[in-house]
Amino acid sequence: MRTYSYIDSIIGKLFMVAEKNVLTVIHMGEEDFHQNEDINNITYQPDHPALLETSKQLHEYFAGNRKEFDLPLEVEGTNFQKAVWEQLCLIPFGETRSYLDIAVSIDNPKAVRAIGQANRANKYPIIIPCHRVIGKNNSLTGYAGTRVDLKEKLLKLEGAL
Repeated sequence: MRTYSYIDSIIGKLFMVAEKNVLTVIHMGEEDFHQNEDINNITYQPDHPALLETSKQLHEYFAGNRKEFDLPLEVEGTNFQKAVWEQLCLIPFGETRSYLDIAVSIDNPKAVRAIGQANRANKYPIIIPCHRVIGKNNSLTGYAGTRVDLKEKLLKLEGAL
């Protein structure tokens, strides 16, 4: 059974979804949540252990008291996506990397656009920090679709801007 909870944050409501004892996705905003979840087959359960721990760690992050996350995740994707997400997790709090940097780090320097698509497929925004990836000229480019304002807020919170 899928369960969910949400928190309010500086970037709006974050809806956390779990199955069994594992966080399965974080939706950024109500629209994202309603577009991607079957509301008839999901239960609001803020006391679910995985959701409680996710909420706690996210609150710590937004308060400036957490730089890394330690949550059980169910990471599913192609080998390429997983390689990208592994590299994202290596970007330290308060730092950024370019799409090209990530492409080079996975030995695929021509995959810059594909890095963006892998970021877009990331089910764990903030936890797997795709917001730390920026354009090679230090420009803020796409986040959660076209929500560059959210990327800017997260990078400011981390002191990366």
